[in-house]
Amino acid sequence: MKTYKEIKITTVPFDVDTVSGMLWQIDIDGINEFDDYLTVFISETKETTREDVEEILQHLVDEELLESFHTQEQTFEEKNWNEEYEKNVRVVEVTNKIVIKPSFKEYTTKPNQLIITIDPKMSFGTGEHATTKLVLQHLEKHVFGDEKVLDIGSGTGVLGIASVMLGSRCALCIDNDEWCLMNGVENVKTNNLESKVEVRQCELKDVSEGEFDLIVANINKHILIDIIDLISSKIKKTGTLILSGLLDIDETDIIDLYASKGFTISEKSALDEWIALVFKSN
Repeated sequence: MKTYKEIKITTVPFDVDTVSGMLWQIDIDGINEFDDYLTVFISETKETTREDVEEILQHLVDEELLESFHTQEQTFEEKNWNEEYEKNVRVVEVTNKIVIKPSFKEYTTKPNQLIITIDPKMSFGTGEHATTKLVLQHLEKHVFGDEKVLDIGSGTGVLGIASVMLGSRCALCIDNDEWCLMNGVENVKTNNLESKVEVRQCELKDVSEGEFDLIVANINKHILIDIIDLISSKIKKTGTLILSGLLDIDETDIIDLYASKGFTISEKSALDEWIALVFKSN
Protein backbone atom coordinates (compact mmCIF):
# COMPACT_ATOMS: atom_id res chain seq x y z
CA MET A 1 0.00 0.00 0.00
CA LYS A 2 1.33 3.42 -0.93
CA THR A 3 1.90 5.94 1.82
CA TYR A 4 2.01 9.71 2.13
CA LYS A 5 3.30 12.20 4.65
CA GLU A 6 0.91 14.63 6.31
CA ILE A 7 2.60 17.63 7.89
CA LYS A 8 0.44 19.67 10.26
CA ILE A 9 1.47 23.32 10.43
CA THR A 10 0.50 25.91 13.02
CA THR A 11 1.83 29.46 12.90
CA VAL A 12 1.71 32.66 14.90
CA PRO A 13 -0.09 34.55 13.54
CA PHE A 14 -2.11 32.08 11.47
CA ASP A 15 -1.89 33.65 8.03
CA VAL A 16 -3.22 30.89 5.83
CA ASP A 17 -2.97 32.79 2.52
CA THR A 18 0.68 33.71 2.95
CA VAL A 19 1.74 30.31 4.25
CA SER A 20 -0.16 28.24 1.68
CA GLY A 21 0.95 30.48 -1.17
CA MET A 22 4.60 30.03 -0.27
CA LEU A 23 4.27 26.28 0.28
CA TRP A 24 2.97 25.78 -3.27
CA GLN A 25 6.45 26.79 -4.44
CA ILE A 26 7.79 23.39 -3.38
CA ASP A 27 6.79 19.97 -4.72
CA ILE A 28 3.78 18.93 -2.65
CA ASP A 29 0.54 17.12 -3.48
CA GLY A 30 -1.97 19.30 -1.69
CA ILE A 31 -2.94 21.55 1.19
CA ASN A 32 -5.99 21.40 3.43
CA GLU A 33 -6.90 24.55 5.34
CA PHE A 34 -8.62 24.52 8.72
CA ASP A 35 -9.64 27.20 11.22
CA ASP A 36 -6.31 27.38 13.05
CA TYR A 37 -3.89 25.13 11.16
CA LEU A 38 -3.24 23.59 7.77
CA THR A 39 -1.94 20.25 6.60
CA VAL A 40 0.40 19.53 3.70
CA PHE A 41 0.23 16.25 1.82
CA ILE A 42 3.38 14.75 0.27
CA SER A 43 3.21 11.39 -1.50
CA GLU A 44 5.97 8.83 -1.14
CA THR A 45 7.05 9.40 -4.74
CA LYS A 46 8.16 12.97 -3.99
CA GLU A 47 11.50 13.97 -2.49
CA THR A 48 10.10 16.93 -0.54
CA THR A 49 10.75 16.65 3.18
CA ARG A 50 9.56 18.21 6.40
CA GLU A 51 12.81 20.18 6.39
CA ASP A 52 11.87 21.72 3.03
CA VAL A 53 8.55 22.82 4.50
CA GLU A 54 10.25 24.27 7.56
CA GLU A 55 12.74 26.14 5.38
CA ILE A 56 9.82 27.97 3.74
CA LEU A 57 8.30 28.75 7.13
CA GLN A 58 11.64 29.96 8.51
CA HIS A 59 11.95 32.31 5.53
CA LEU A 60 8.61 33.85 6.52
CA VAL A 61 9.88 34.26 10.07
CA ASP A 62 13.09 35.88 8.81
CA GLU A 63 10.99 38.29 6.73
CA GLU A 64 8.94 39.05 9.88
CA LEU A 65 5.75 37.80 8.29
CA LEU A 66 5.45 35.13 10.98
CA GLU A 67 6.50 35.17 14.61
CA SER A 68 6.83 31.42 14.97
CA PHE A 69 5.71 28.06 13.61
CA HIS A 70 5.38 24.43 14.62
CA THR A 71 5.20 21.33 12.43
CA GLN A 72 4.13 17.78 13.15
CA GLU A 73 4.63 14.90 10.71
CA GLN A 74 2.72 11.64 10.39
CA THR A 75 2.70 8.91 7.77
CA PHE A 76 -0.54 7.38 6.52
CA GLU A 77 -1.73 4.95 3.90
CA GLU A 78 -2.70 6.81 0.75
CA LYS A 79 -6.29 8.09 0.64
CA ASN A 80 -8.55 9.60 -1.98
CA TRP A 81 -6.82 12.94 -2.54
CA ASN A 82 -9.65 14.52 -4.47
CA GLU A 83 -12.28 13.60 -1.91
CA GLU A 84 -10.19 15.12 0.87
CA TYR A 85 -9.49 18.26 -1.13
CA GLU A 86 -13.07 18.77 -2.26
CA LYS A 87 -14.22 19.03 1.33
CA ASN A 88 -12.39 22.33 1.66
CA VAL A 89 -12.92 23.94 -1.76
CA ARG A 90 -15.49 26.74 -1.84
CA VAL A 91 -17.27 28.99 -4.31
CA VAL A 92 -15.30 32.25 -4.50
CA GLU A 93 -16.88 35.55 -5.50
CA VAL A 94 -13.70 37.26 -6.69
CA THR A 95 -15.50 40.41 -7.84
CA ASN A 96 -19.13 41.34 -8.40
CA LYS A 97 -18.70 39.86 -11.88
CA ILE A 98 -16.21 36.98 -11.58
CA VAL A 99 -17.12 33.84 -9.63
CA ILE A 100 -14.94 30.72 -9.38
CA LYS A 101 -17.06 27.64 -8.76
CA PRO A 102 -16.10 23.96 -8.47
CA SER A 103 -18.43 21.69 -10.43
CA PHE A 104 -19.47 19.83 -7.28
CA LYS A 105 -20.76 22.94 -5.44
CA GLU A 106 -24.17 24.56 -5.89
CA TYR A 107 -24.37 28.29 -6.59
CA THR A 108 -27.22 30.59 -7.56
CA THR A 109 -26.00 32.89 -10.30
CA LYS A 110 -26.67 36.62 -9.91
CA PRO A 111 -27.32 38.97 -12.86
CA ASN A 112 -24.27 39.75 -15.05
CA GLN A 113 -22.00 37.29 -13.25
CA LEU A 114 -19.33 35.31 -15.07
CA ILE A 115 -19.20 31.79 -13.65
CA ILE A 116 -15.87 30.03 -14.18
CA THR A 117 -15.96 26.34 -13.28
CA ILE A 118 -12.65 25.18 -11.84
CA ASP A 119 -12.03 21.79 -10.25
CA PRO A 120 -8.57 22.39 -8.79
CA LYS A 121 -7.62 18.88 -7.73
CA MET A 122 -4.01 19.43 -6.61
CA SER A 123 -3.18 22.38 -8.87
CA PHE A 124 -2.75 25.94 -7.64
CA GLY A 125 -5.39 28.46 -8.67
CA THR A 126 -8.80 28.04 -7.04
CA GLY A 127 -9.51 31.75 -6.76
CA GLU A 128 -9.20 31.62 -2.98
CA HIS A 129 -5.59 32.69 -2.72
CA ALA A 130 -4.91 36.42 -2.60
CA THR A 131 -2.63 36.42 -5.66
CA THR A 132 -5.20 34.67 -7.85
CA LYS A 133 -7.86 37.14 -6.74
CA LEU A 134 -5.60 40.10 -7.48
CA VAL A 135 -4.76 38.93 -11.00
CA LEU A 136 -8.40 38.16 -11.79
CA GLN A 137 -9.38 41.64 -10.64
CA HIS A 138 -6.80 43.14 -12.99
CA LEU A 139 -7.91 40.91 -15.86
CA GLU A 140 -11.43 42.25 -15.47
CA LYS A 141 -10.05 45.76 -16.00
CA HIS A 142 -7.44 45.06 -18.68
CA VAL A 143 -9.18 42.64 -21.02
CA PHE A 144 -10.90 44.85 -23.59
CA GLY A 145 -11.48 42.20 -26.25
CA ASP A 146 -9.58 40.19 -28.89
CA GLU A 147 -6.31 39.91 -26.92
CA LYS A 148 -3.80 37.12 -27.47
CA VAL A 149 -2.95 35.99 -23.91
CA LEU A 150 -0.11 34.01 -22.36
CA ASP A 151 -0.50 32.58 -18.84
CA ILE A 152 2.86 31.53 -17.37
CA GLY A 153 2.71 29.00 -14.53
CA SER A 154 -0.95 28.39 -15.22
CA GLY A 155 -1.82 25.79 -12.57
CA THR A 156 -5.53 25.08 -12.97
CA GLY A 157 -5.68 27.31 -16.05
CA VAL A 158 -8.05 29.70 -14.29
CA LEU A 159 -6.36 32.90 -15.49
CA GLY A 160 -6.23 31.89 -19.14
CA ILE A 161 -9.81 30.64 -18.97
CA ALA A 162 -10.95 33.85 -17.27
CA SER A 163 -9.23 36.06 -19.84
CA VAL A 164 -11.06 34.35 -22.72
CA MET A 165 -14.40 34.41 -20.90
CA LEU A 166 -13.84 38.14 -20.38
CA GLY A 167 -13.34 38.65 -24.12
CA SER A 168 -9.80 37.73 -25.15
CA ARG A 169 -9.40 36.05 -28.54
CA CYS A 170 -7.28 33.15 -27.29
CA ALA A 171 -5.03 32.07 -24.43
CA LEU A 172 -1.99 29.82 -24.12
CA CYS A 173 -1.52 28.36 -20.63
CA ILE A 174 1.88 26.88 -19.81
CA ASP A 175 3.12 25.02 -16.75
CA ASN A 176 6.03 22.64 -16.23
CA ASP A 177 3.97 20.28 -14.03
CA GLU A 178 2.28 17.24 -15.58
CA TRP A 179 -0.61 17.39 -13.11
CA CYS A 180 -1.28 21.01 -14.07
CA LEU A 181 -1.40 19.96 -17.72
CA MET A 182 -4.06 17.33 -17.03
CA ASN A 183 -6.02 19.54 -14.66
CA GLY A 184 -5.81 22.56 -16.96
CA VAL A 185 -7.05 20.59 -19.97
CA GLU A 186 -9.91 19.23 -17.89
CA ASN A 187 -10.95 22.71 -16.74
CA VAL A 188 -10.77 24.09 -20.28
CA LYS A 189 -13.13 21.31 -21.43
CA THR A 190 -15.47 21.91 -18.50
CA ASN A 191 -15.83 25.54 -19.59
CA ASN A 192 -16.22 24.56 -23.28
CA LEU A 193 -13.20 26.58 -24.38
CA GLU A 194 -11.13 23.99 -26.24
CA SER A 195 -11.13 26.13 -29.39
CA LYS A 196 -9.76 29.19 -27.59
CA VAL A 197 -7.58 28.00 -24.68
CA GLU A 198 -4.55 25.74 -25.14
CA VAL A 199 -2.70 24.14 -22.22
CA ARG A 200 0.90 22.96 -22.61
CA GLN A 201 3.40 21.33 -20.28
CA CYS A 202 6.52 23.32 -21.03
CA GLU A 203 8.82 26.14 -19.97
CA LEU A 204 8.58 29.67 -21.34
CA LYS A 205 11.75 29.08 -23.37
CA ASP A 206 9.88 26.35 -25.27
CA VAL A 207 7.12 28.70 -26.48
CA SER A 208 7.73 29.62 -30.12
CA GLU A 209 4.87 32.11 -30.37
CA GLY A 210 5.33 35.81 -29.63
CA GLU A 211 3.54 39.13 -29.93
CA PHE A 212 1.23 38.45 -26.97
CA ASP A 213 -1.05 41.39 -26.17
CA LEU A 214 -1.38 40.34 -22.52
CA ILE A 215 0.89 38.19 -20.37
CA VAL A 216 0.03 37.06 -16.84
CA ALA A 217 2.43 35.31 -14.47
CA ASN A 218 1.33 34.36 -10.96
CA ILE A 219 4.57 32.73 -9.80
CA ASN A 220 7.30 33.47 -7.28
CA LYS A 221 9.76 36.34 -7.38
CA HIS A 222 12.83 34.28 -8.27
CA ILE A 223 11.24 32.85 -11.41
CA LEU A 224 9.95 36.29 -12.44
CA ILE A 225 13.53 37.53 -12.18
CA ASP A 226 14.94 34.59 -14.16
CA ILE A 227 12.48 34.85 -17.07
CA ILE A 228 12.39 38.62 -17.55
CA ASP A 229 14.27 38.50 -20.88
CA LEU A 230 11.98 35.78 -22.19
CA ILE A 231 8.91 37.78 -21.18
CA SER A 232 10.35 40.83 -22.94
CA SER A 233 10.78 38.80 -26.12
CA LYS A 234 7.23 37.43 -26.04
CA ILE A 235 5.17 40.53 -25.30
CA LYS A 236 3.88 42.89 -27.96
CA LYS A 237 4.95 46.53 -27.93
CA THR A 238 2.42 48.44 -25.81
CA GLY A 239 1.32 45.08 -24.40
CA THR A 240 0.15 44.56 -20.82
CA LEU A 241 2.00 42.45 -18.24
CA ILE A 242 0.37 41.38 -14.96
CA LEU A 243 2.67 39.88 -12.32
CA SER A 244 1.79 38.38 -8.95
CA GLY A 245 2.92 35.63 -6.62
CA LEU A 246 4.78 38.51 -4.97
CA LEU A 247 4.98 39.67 -1.38
CA ASP A 248 4.89 43.38 -0.64
CA ILE A 249 8.59 43.24 0.26
CA ASP A 250 9.30 42.20 -3.36
CA GLU A 251 7.76 45.31 -4.89
CA THR A 252 10.81 47.56 -5.28
CA ASP A 253 13.08 44.83 -6.65
CA ILE A 254 10.58 43.73 -9.28
CA ILE A 255 9.57 47.24 -10.37
CA ASP A 256 13.20 48.35 -10.69
CA LEU A 257 14.23 45.23 -12.61
CA TYR A 258 11.33 45.33 -15.04
CA ALA A 259 11.76 49.07 -15.55
CA SER A 260 15.35 48.37 -16.63
CA LYS A 261 13.95 46.15 -19.39
CA GLY A 262 11.54 48.76 -20.73
CA PHE A 263 8.41 48.06 -18.70
CA THR A 264 6.50 50.93 -17.09
CA ILE A 265 4.53 50.27 -13.93
CA SER A 266 0.94 51.41 -14.40
CA GLU A 267 -0.96 49.89 -11.51
CA LYS A 268 -0.53 48.07 -8.22
CA SER A 269 -2.93 46.29 -5.90
CA ALA A 270 -2.49 44.52 -2.58
CA LEU A 271 -4.32 41.98 -0.47
CA ASP A 272 -2.90 40.95 2.88
CA GLU A 273 0.88 40.71 2.33
CA TRP A 274 0.54 39.91 -1.37
CA ILE A 275 0.71 42.29 -4.32
CA ALA A 276 0.02 42.33 -8.05
CA LEU A 277 1.77 44.68 -10.47
CA VAL A 278 0.59 45.81 -13.89
CA PHE A 279 3.18 46.96 -16.43
CA LYS A 280 3.04 48.36 -19.93
CA SER A 281 5.64 47.29 -22.48
CA ASN A 282 7.38 50.21 -24.18
